[in-house]
Amino acid sequence: MSREHYASDPRLRVVTGTCPHDCPDTCAWQVAVERESGKAIDIWGHAEHPFTAGKLCGKVDHYLERTYHVDRLTTPLRRVGRKGEGRFEPITWDAALAEIATRTRAAVAEHGPETVLQYSYAGTMGLLQGEGMAQRFFHRLGATRLARTICATAGMQGLTYTQGRRLGMDPLDFEHSKLIWLWGSNTLTSNMHLWPIIAKASKQGARVVVIDPVRTRTAKAADEWVGIRPGSDGALALALMHVLIGEDLVDHEYVERASVGFAALAERVADWTPERAEPITGIAAARIRELAREYAGTRPAAIRINYGLQRHRGGGMAVRNIACLPVLTGSWRERGGGLQLSSSGAFNLALAGLERPDLLAGRTPRTFNMIRLGDALSRDAEDLRRAHLRERPIDPLPEQPGPPVHVLFVYNSNPAAVAPDQGKVVAGLAREDLFTVVLEHFQTDTADWADIVLPATTQLEHWDIVKPYGHLYLGLNRPAIAPVGESRPNSEIFRNLAQALGFDDPCFGESDESILAQLMHDQQAQRDPAFRTITWEALLEHGFMRLDVPTPYLPFAAGEFPTPSGKAELYSATMLADGYDPLPTYEPCEVERTRAEQGASDDLLHCISPPAHSFLNSTFVNVGKFAMREKGPQLLMHPDDAAARAIVSGCEVEVENERGVVCLRARVSDEVVRGTVVAPSIWWNKYSPGGRNINWLSPPDETDMGAGAIFFDVPVRVRMREVEA
Repeated sequence: MSREHYASDPRLRVVTGTCPHDCPDTCAWQVAVERESGKAIDIWGHAEHPFTAGKLCGKVDHYLERTYHVDRLTTPLRRVGRKGEGRFEPITWDAALAEIATRTRAAVAEHGPETVLQYSYAGTMGLLQGEGMAQRFFHRLGATRLARTICATAGMQGLTYTQGRRLGMDPLDFEHSKLIWLWGSNTLTSNMHLWPIIAKASKQGARVVVIDPVRTRTAKAADEWVGIRPGSDGALALALMHVLIGEDLVDHEYVERASVGFAALAERVADWTPERAEPITGIAAARIRELAREYAGTRPAAIRINYGLQRHRGGGMAVRNIACLPVLTGSWRERGGGLQLSSSGAFNLALAGLERPDLLAGRTPRTFNMIRLGDALSRDAEDLRRAHLRERPIDPLPEQPGPPVHVLFVYNSNPAAVAPDQGKVVAGLAREDLFTVVLEHFQTDTADWADIVLPATTQLEHWDIVKPYGHLYLGLNRPAIAPVGESRPNSEIFRNLAQALGFDDPCFGESDESILAQLMHDQQAQRDPAFRTITWEALLEHGFMRLDVPTPYLPFAAGEFPTPSGKAELYSATMLADGYDPLPTYEPCEVERTRAEQGASDDLLHCISPPAHSFLNSTFVNVGKFAMREKGPQLLMHPDDAAARAIVSGCEVEVENERGVVCLRARVSDEVVRGTVVAPSIWWNKYSPGGRNINWLSPPDETDMGAGAIFFDVPVRVRMREVEA
């Protein structure tokens, strides 16, 4: 039966929902469900959603296979083997909740509520199933808070210093661009619904340039690939600004009206010649000049940047530098001009009524940085001090770190696979005095280390509202099917835990629907005029709603940046107060520093770990067809780097640094710049040779801003794996 006939078939009902995954596309979908059996039989992209346009990505198009997977967790489990073995027995919900409550109550009584740590990220981007009810629970408990820094905080901070909020172009307006730079964005893998819009612009004469260390799928489909050394994006942006200002390619009227600090910036970039940037970036000086001239001379010009380019030591400053470019050229004036990193700042939702920080009742628990989970799970006082969040250079670490963690709740994340410094993370998870609870769909690497595993519902089985970061449409998710087995929504699990611990606050008795309706009805909280037309009733009727912003959406056409000065801050007094250089500068990456310290050793390579095409972080790894498509954990190497080590495609190699050794299979290709190796991620450890994925080698060190992770800034050495005779 064709999808067009589903709605008229009395045996079926069609339910509209929203994809929950950590992807800027945040697709609207529809699901066909058999009325009699209650089983979902098909899923597809919503044809009326302007960005989804009727198509889902190759992963989510098979979401039913994941929902009904034979390995889906459907009952609570208690550990019966050693930690990490993954041996469990089924137990009842009552028994699981009672044991969790008993262990938590005892730990809090002995060590205080900060001995409980929450760990989560973007396993779902839903407001309720993500952090809504969970934060009510942890606020009431007074648990240690978590700084969710693992993905994008560096770039977001750099962007905010420059333009005030995380605002960007409407992605639908890329259709009107005449020049498109995809800078560190493998659009066909991680933002695929933007590509048809770019393709339409291309057919209308737009030129598409990809700036990336890897000749990705996207680069192959573009007009040009500019291979850049990872971590050098900030230097390229400085050299581009040198040309723009030095050759008087600047929109002086816009700069005068809409920015502060131009004269100081001009002085700063005066010595950042393309010749200076060439040995840093690997891009010829002549090509840098051409890029700057093309950018200034082609209107409108759009830049799409993504999060990979900020996952290195100087990542925040790199994004800040790039964000200065459309200010200098006045690209923000025009439809199809400007920059996009994230649209999340356009959704200025007030979430206090959802997450209820008032339940802290005046307490101020410590905050741990999630990329330092290994330190957080240590019993050593100095490690615990390092685990505390330190957002800015001027922020000191506390003298007293607080108690060791004795209870760990993990939900919406798989830290045993995704967190850096995995050797230390695993050592912490192995502690016998640590009680670990994991909410999950599958027996992940992290679930193997749990004491109790609780089965959670997928997006097909619960209510939620999803705020995108790649377009302007808020999405509602209706449950399409009943929970599979005994699985429960995160919201219900945290309600149950609150009740088990004796929390009788009325907010733990509210239903999911009432919570979401109240969120949208609270006009006193949702004062942003962009939400004037987005009501609970409108979401129920349509499934998604565009923010009430003008069309075309040109947030900075008239200037009016939401910064302290009201203008784009080429010079930022706020940065100076926060301990940073107030002007764009260049922070060498960790690999560059290491090479300098070790005498520019040719043996050292720069390892990055961008997303595998068939995975979404560590999701979908256990679905057989996707693992087969990726052909196992690999390491992409340039032919020159491989030849110097007598490595050929298909052979096993050892990738090593001071954190240990990871075994991968080599793939030799000129699709990567020299001196760089690429390990597509994120494979579960249990599916990786030796039980280690590439994050075993990732340090817990932090970016220059936002205390983010440096997954794309890992110095390694690579050699042929020796096979015993």
